Amino acid sequence: MKRIFLLFTFLLGFAQMRADEGMWLLMLIKRLNGVDMQKEGLHLTPEEIYSVNNSSMKDAIVSFGGFCTGEIVSDKGLIFTNHHCGYGAVAAASTPEKDYLKNGFWAKNEKEEFNSKDLYVRFLVRMDDATQRINSKLSNDMSAANRRAVIEAETKAIQTENSENGKYTVVVRDFFNGNEFYFFVYQDYKDIRLVGAPPSSIGKFGGDTDNWEWPRHTGDFTVFRVYADAAGNPAEFKPTNVPLKPKHFLPVSLKGIKPGDFSMILGYPGRTNRYLTSYGIEQMVSKDYPAWVETSKMAMDIMKKYMDKDKATQLGYASQYASVANYWKNRQGTIDAVEKNGTITDKRELEKKFQDWALQPGNEMYEDVLKRIQNYYSQVSDRNVERNYASLLTRNAKYLALANQLAPALDAYAKQDLAGRLAMKAKLETAVKEAYDNINTNLEGEMLNSLVNLYQTRVKADVASPTITALDSKNLSTLAFSSLFANKTSVTNYIMNPDRLKLDADPLLKIARGIIADQKASNEKYILLDDSFAKNNRLFLAGLMKAMPEKKFYPDANSTMRLTYGTIDTLPIRDDRNYFGVTDNYYTTMEGLVGKYKAGDEEFDLPQRVIALQNAKDYGQYADKAGYLPVNFLSNNDITGGNSGSPVIDGDGNLIGIAFDGNSEALSGDIVFENDWQKTISVDIRFVLWTIDKYAGARRIVDELKLVRDENTPADTGKSKIKTAAPVKKKK
Repeated sequence: MKRIFLLFTFLLGFAQMRADEGMWLLMLIKRLNGVDMQKEGLHLTPEEIYSVNNSSMKDAIVSFGGFCTGEIVSDKGLIFTNHHCGYGAVAAASTPEKDYLKNGFWAKNEKEEFNSKDLYVRFLVRMDDATQRINSKLSNDMSAANRRAVIEAETKAIQTENSENGKYTVVVRDFFNGNEFYFFVYQDYKDIRLVGAPPSSIGKFGGDTDNWEWPRHTGDFTVFRVYADAAGNPAEFKPTNVPLKPKHFLPVSLKGIKPGDFSMILGYPGRTNRYLTSYGIEQMVSKDYPAWVETSKMAMDIMKKYMDKDKATQLGYASQYASVANYWKNRQGTIDAVEKNGTITDKRELEKKFQDWALQPGNEMYEDVLKRIQNYYSQVSDRNVERNYASLLTRNAKYLALANQLAPALDAYAKQDLAGRLAMKAKLETAVKEAYDNINTNLEGEMLNSLVNLYQTRVKADVASPTITALDSKNLSTLAFSSLFANKTSVTNYIMNPDRLKLDADPLLKIARGIIADQKASNEKYILLDDSFAKNNRLFLAGLMKAMPEKKFYPDANSTMRLTYGTIDTLPIRDDRNYFGVTDNYYTTMEGLVGKYKAGDEEFDLPQRVIALQNAKDYGQYADKAGYLPVNFLSNNDITGGNSGSPVIDGDGNLIGIAFDGNSEALSGDIVFENDWQKTISVDIRFVLWTIDKYAGARRIVDELKLVRDENTPADTGKSKIKTAAPVKKKK
């Protein structure tokens, strides 16, 4: 009965919600017959979006590397995703002599397409509901340890039943804070190759200054291809592999967009916490996120100092720097948005309604839930701060990661006899080479020193790691340089003369192991509190759904495929921004892109060819019917991290853009959907194709696509007449 009630309130909430809010499981669209989406302008059936037995739109959407989303856009496995999603792969393919990050890369044929090592894409085969199966074996009276054991046992059974002896990857996820469970059957492809990437001056135009801001003028896309064996099955990289023939791919629309047009996004949003209490939000913005902001800024400054001095370092750390910078601005923006938008006050009003309901007869089990959650945060506040500083220390200080990564293999190698070492040596040397490629030892020494000093300054003694507390941060870099993990040469020397005693006594490894041991001890100390908190969170959301059946309830994002739908939408014009002639504020143009140009500027430089093409207004078939070339646009879709690279799809199932960002006015969006402010920023697919075709001359990529036109689509004028860039007067 409880399960039926939860589902009823879930579906009722869906029917009453605003069309642009929520990240929906595809299986539930079929149950709802897609009525609400059809009212908004969808012309597809639920079966055309999600089907198990027939090809459907879900078959064109991939989890890209486990951290972004991509879409299949041709019958030869071509993938579009964001430039910042492909950034690491482009950096890895680059050298100081061939800097594809700076200059871009365009394979002239399939033979020139770069294998992107360790990159994979994941297709969703099907999903199913495991709620009744798992919940029937659980109760609120059982211990947290018993609950975990039941869930783990059922998860393993579900995986065994559905993996077909390893053919598929099966993932079980909980939803609504552990009140419901679904499982997902995936197929992973590991031969992914880089096909094309614009230069960073296009793909990252605006840099940190424009990140999370509107208006944007960023060509945030890269092009990859998925390869398979001759039978279409997943395979490790081999020259004989062939482009995958997908079950479905997205046609590409050149029709254009306008406010009110239906827009739908499918992708893999990473994590939201929309049902976080006011106490959790207070902890986040007053304690946790300030730790992120401070540590990230310090790490960025250290990386930038060395990146500016050396090209190899710039390439080697480009992806890490971009990731840290993104989190830095996001966390600070979230703090600002929560304060500006009154998020905590709104949460408290919601909690008051819940508490009034909980005090009514029959609801006694929920009466003290909020009080227990509040007490939890008061007890773990300092511990949570410590976890943030420790996590960011180990994440950004690569020396600690290198020690943890290589030590097990070095130890196993030292245990072998001569024959065993000979068998392991080549593989181990390759692993060492890859681990130390692009490592700047001076940078890493300073990073370790500085972040340890910051930790020791900010973390309270009663929750601090004894290992980190005992370190001498003034001389830590000197200690690191004495380690066998200091550089590739010292590790290689160890391989030539292995000594397990030396390994165990290594100062860096002792620090790395000590931090892990301290984290384990801390987890054990707080395990009862954390388990109690999980239970109270579960009860709070179950009770909230009962208390407010009229409210919109949908599952938080958890890296499973979701659909969000809404419309092309506008933001108010702001006095402090330059819109370069745009008055209907839902799109930006090439005029604005070139208007931001600053010669030689790290964030706002542009290739001269882009400026020459704009001066000639050489837009070809990619121009809007009004005559401009669109660059980015806004919609009111509900996305978060992990949705980067997701397709924006029109009511007929055609690709109109690639989502890449949100806006600063709604950076609190992971904890509350800001109805009036929350937008998705996407690169218009017409600008993507213009860049590929007109700028790069990679027409073979466009020729693979299925282009959708109408009577207003400009004619295809063929190749650009501009061969070289015209001289451009530099702005001061």
